[in-house]
Amino acid sequence: MSAQPATAPLLIACALGIEHLALRAGDRGGAGGPVTVLRTGMGPKAAQRSVTRVLADPALAGAAVLATGFCAGLAPGMHPGDLVVAEETRDPHGNVPCVGTDLLVKELVRTLPGRTVHTGPLIGSDHVVRGHERSDLLATGAIAVDMESAATLLSAVRAGERPVAAVRVVVDAPEHELVRIGTVRGGISAFRVLRSVLPAFFEWHRSLLLPRR
Repeated sequence: MSAQPATAPLLIACALGIEHLALRAGDRGGAGGPVTVLRTGMGPKAAQRSVTRVLADPALAGAAVLATGFCAGLAPGMHPGDLVVAEETRDPHGNVPCVGTDLLVKELVRTLPGRTVHTGPLIGSDHVVRGHERSDLLATGAIAVDMESAATLLSAVRAGERPVAAVRVVVDAPEHELVRIGTVRGGISAFRVLRSVLPAFFEWHRSLLLPRR
């Protein structure tokens, strides 16, 4: 992949108001170019519409796109506040490989010492996944599921060649489902983690601006 222009923008997409609040409360210093934090709305259709519309703006031509927010962990041993760095996103409309996964893992570990970072496929769903659906999705090789990342990245690459990635924070997991006691505590933990991820995102973005040899 060729280097981006020195002022290439970064689009960070999330779905929920609470996710948007966490990102806006984070440290916005150190960005390598213009940064837009987009709240797409909940669900794959809303993500597709919002991302397609925003990327039609010439000011965001060639923008790197990073999908983020909360997710459901699928693998045993995951806990609220863990991070998921997608190697690819999957949904029925297509799989999208992610760029710079290793760097994102390195920067997240450095930025958030002590936090567990998982890597693997991130699968999309059009509804909140519970119960046996978790094990069914885990059997496909996916390690986490959310409703917007796959649609966000697929819409981004359809709008033009660009680097894409997805980083999610686990808010519930097989032993910590949303309907169980302790969800509020897990949600607070996930919010705090999401509020702290921007420096890692900006370092990922800056790495894309370096000339390729």
